[in-house]
Amino acid sequence: MTKFNRGLFTFATLLLLSATGALAFGTINSFGQNAEHERITRHALGCGQPGGPAPDLCFKNKALNDFAGRANSWGAVGAPDNPLNGRISDPKSHCDDGDYHNTPGYPRSAAVAQNAIEQCRQLILTSIAAAVRDAAHLVRDHALVGAEIPTFVTCTFTYTKGRAYCNVLENFGAALHASQDFYSHSNWSDQQDSSKPLSVVNPLGLGNAKRAPWLDLRKAAPAFPSGMITGCFAGLPPEGISGCPGRVTHAVLNKDKGRIDPAVGAGTTPRGSINDNFKRAVEAAVDDTRDKWAFLRESLVAKYGARDGGLMICALVNGPDYAKRCR
Repeated sequence: MTKFNRGLFTFATLLLLSATGALAFGTINSFGQNAEHERITRHALGCGQPGGPAPDLCFKNKALNDFAGRANSWGAVGAPDNPLNGRISDPKSHCDDGDYHNTPGYPRSAAVAQNAIEQCRQLILTSIAAAVRDAAHLVRDHALVGAEIPTFVTCTFTYTKGRAYCNVLENFGAALHASQDFYSHSNWSDQQDSSKPLSVVNPLGLGNAKRAPWLDLRKAAPAFPSGMITGCFAGLPPEGISGCPGRVTHAVLNKDKGRIDPAVGAGTTPRGSINDNFKRAVEAAVDDTRDKWAFLRESLVAKYGARDGGLMICALVNGPDYAKRCR
């Protein structure tokens, strides 16, 4: 996406950007999107989901609305797609621009592509580290600080510091947005169209069925998966293809759109509609989201101890209802 001067954004441009969500799994319920980020997050961390967190570790209704988003709300996970936040055109916030194809004269090297994807992993890591730091303000003298947890006025998620609960969710949401997009925008879990030759419009898919060990943040320097790429995004929505001549584009590789509820169905993008590519991306993103939540919990307990860390976790999953449930 071209670097617009934010002061020159017109209202129509803002509507276009927010409606297309071109850099990510969808965040709205129109223009072919099905609020995919929200649904993935709800499947991963909501209470009562098969394979989800235990009852004391799942996100309850009000906190889940804050975190995953709901009608007319971006939520913490959807916030990087809000055009007012300045992250919609940031490649690392969406794991974009890690493109490469092993053909003579390709416009960039494999090393440059790998570096772009590694910047996305680093953003995920630093965002969770920021969430852990911000959590310090949730507890004082082994008790939750009520002023740091909203009960009536909800979080805004505009990347400006506010109450600690909002700050933690905002940072963790940025991490999950990027990690979920990794599965949609990369070839980690998908397959190419076997009826056509490999090319920049039909790049090799790695076909993995599980979440990527490379995204396990417990590993300090994991080996980069051979052949892993993401699509180039440079141009206006909806497809982001005008600035990437001769390259593997976001339009070619993304699996951003498709049905998730009541069950994961077929994808509606070209790559997502091949085989079970959309379903595989969604299932890996759900699994990875749960692992990132486990990593955040581990990090909070490691830094603040079991007692205070447990209170922080309780506040995050209960949100405005913390006073009734956290002791």
